[in-house]
Amino acid sequence: QVQLVESGGGLVQAGGSLRLSCAASGRTFSSYAMGWFRQAPGKEREFVAAISRSGGSTYYADSVKGRFTISRDNAKNTVYMQMNSLKPEDTAVYYCAGDESATGSYAYWGQGTQVTVSS
Repeated sequence: QVQLVESGGGLVQAGGSLRLSCAASGRTFSSYAMGWFRQAPGKEREFVAAISRSGGSTYYADSVKGRFTISRDNAKNTVYMQMNSLKPEDTAVYYCAGDESATGSYAYWGQGTQVTVSS
């Protein structure tokens, strides 16, 4: 089992950048594929990005491709998401999630961090 804690959210102007971090507890972080999801007010939670156990493969939603970069440091038990060229429509609560089976089934979730992009 892994526990996840996100940080790095905040208020930023359109065009700005933020870097989210997700710190994981436990010794088996490298056995989890990791993902970032987001949920805007009144909308369903949506996939943003994912990274394989080793970090060698990454996946992005079309809406963030070219602007967001997911990465991980298994020595620090942390996954990151660098968000550049932020838009007001990126405003949401961002969650990191862990997938032990690496099948796209995320069983472990953090509490979320708010990202607000002003126009």
